[in-house]
Amino acid sequence: MALQAVLFDMDGTLLDTAPDFVAVCQAMRTARDLPPVDEQRIRDVVSGGARAMVCATFDIEIGTAGFEALRLEFLERYREHCAVLSKPFDGMPELLAEIEASRLIWGVATNKPVIFAEPIMQQLALAERSAVLVCPDHVPRSKPAPDMLLLACEKIGVAPQDTLFVGDDARDIEAGRAAGCKTAAVTYGYIHPEDNPRHWGADVVVDHPLELRALLDRALCSC
Repeated sequence: MALQAVLFDMDGTLLDTAPDFVAVCQAMRTARDLPPVDEQRIRDVVSGGARAMVCATFDIEIGTAGFEALRLEFLERYREHCAVLSKPFDGMPELLAEIEASRLIWGVATNKPVIFAEPIMQQLALAERSAVLVCPDHVPRSKPAPDMLLLACEKIGVAPQDTLFVGDDARDIEAGRAAGCKTAAVTYGYIHPEDNPRHWGADVVVDHPLELRALLDRALCSC
């Protein structure tokens, strides 16, 4: 396949951001004299965003009395703690280095608001290396709509069909396919126990970033 660019989802794909989410959830429970919540319970619902994590943290449902106040507190705490413990997944630094050495373009298309995404990229020294960062703030519709990927491709000057989009959620793959990108689903991210990335219709499914390196090698050799 012709390949000129690789776009990544952020949470659960490019970066392991769950430790910061977990820290916020535990702090909220500590402030209420509650025992810690099981960390895996939070990791399982990271893709569902703040609402899902608040529900998991306090075993409540959206719309429950006090839910909105908890959600807003979560977001405020996360704004102060979004770039403390987050880091690239194992193998991702090597993958990015290989992408750059191959003169491919890489960037990020994430449903994380820019107020959180930018500080994380800056803190991890990725902001200057990434060719583009597209967040919900930049488009009319977030993933699974294709808007985010179409904008990213426009900004980097690469056709969608020459772009690989990598994600850990069915919405990522749906967005990538709708935009005309090639797609890769990863199983190492924040996958709900009842979900299966192999059912999302991605062009390829990988279990580790190093498998993406092998995929890129094959793609570049075939160009």
